[in-house]
Amino acid sequence: MMAVQLIQLPQFPQKLIKTTSRQQLISTTRFLSTRRNRNPSAIISNTQKLSNSRELFMTIYNFISWNCTEIDLGSHISNFKVEPFNLGVKLNGVLKWPLCLWQSRVVSALVSEEKVAESSSSGTDTFKLTYLEGNSWLWEVGGVNILVDPILVGNLDFGIPLLYDAGKKYLKNFQLTDLPEIDCVLITQSLDDHCHLKTLTPLSQKLPNLKVISTPNAKPLLDPLFTNVIYLEPGQNSEIQTSNGFHVNIRATAGPVLGPPWQRPENGYIVTSPQGQLSLYYEPHCVYDNEIIGKERADIVITPVIKQLLPSFTLVSGQEDAVQLAKLLNSKFVVPMKNGDLDSKGVLASLVKSDGTIESFKALLLKELPDVKTLEPIPGVPLHIP
Repeated sequence: MMAVQLIQLPQFPQKLIKTTSRQQLISTTRFLSTRRNRNPSAIISNTQKLSNSRELFMTIYNFISWNCTEIDLGSHISNFKVEPFNLGVKLNGVLKWPLCLWQSRVVSALVSEEKVAESSSSGTDTFKLTYLEGNSWLWEVGGVNILVDPILVGNLDFGIPLLYDAGKKYLKNFQLTDLPEIDCVLITQSLDDHCHLKTLTPLSQKLPNLKVISTPNAKPLLDPLFTNVIYLEPGQNSEIQTSNGFHVNIRATAGPVLGPPWQRPENGYIVTSPQGQLSLYYEPHCVYDNEIIGKERADIVITPVIKQLLPSFTLVSGQEDAVQLAKLLNSKFVVPMKNGDLDSKGVLASLVKSDGTIESFKALLLKELPDVKTLEPIPGVPLHIP
């Protein structure tokens, strides 16, 4: 009978956990995440090599703590000797997590990680993508931390909270203070769901010289806040220097026109790793010009895949347009974002309808581009590529 090493993290409620291999933990957490609110049981069968680490603990902690339910692992760990620590009671081999009582912030997901593949490079040509819900991301590219369209203070309400008010579903308590050191803020659009003043104002007070790369449409909003803002028109580039002397290149592409036809388009971006071996395309509305984007290349595409529709108007595209985008860019990976998946209320929120699912997108992608992989991000959990 094998004893299982237990982990005690003082800053979190003292809980009991056992894990097997890293791959099994990832499989378990994926299993749990797809069965929210169904009281799932995690099946752990491999009794060979046991391992524990803060990373593994926090991965499963954050997966489960997003669900107000109880997970019973007891029936699947009869082959293990489980000993509680600092609990004062015997669990008799049954591990239960009364998750509704957990009040700890789900902020340490940033120390968790899921590796898509092992990188054989020196580490500079990798992307670590952490989805922060809505349109917000934290990207680590070759050691450079890029904060994208951040909404980390208050809700999203476009200044009209009686008509629209939206909050995050999972990372409700994630704050600016939970971020690592940021090298650059990337702003795609000038509207509140991308250029969120309730977040950017305190961020600028803390870091007034922080580098910001943005659409020129946001100039009236950003100039009063930051002293180091670079406004990129489509086709223009900027670079961020890494600590080891390399550079991460950011090039703007044309995004949607949010206004009259003569208005300047908002931005998408192509981000290229320091050695130029890996590139990422991001535009949060899945709006693009076929001819222009067909001249670009990006290994990774981050795009919405579920359409968001108003009567007679498409707010956010996806589905077949997302497949076509991956095809035009000759991409290897698609990272679908669910930027409409928020806890929203108000008259305007009730008018927005969704069209399609991630599963229907996967079916379209498999039919059209069978070699392209879909990598679903979990809020707060870094996704490593490659």
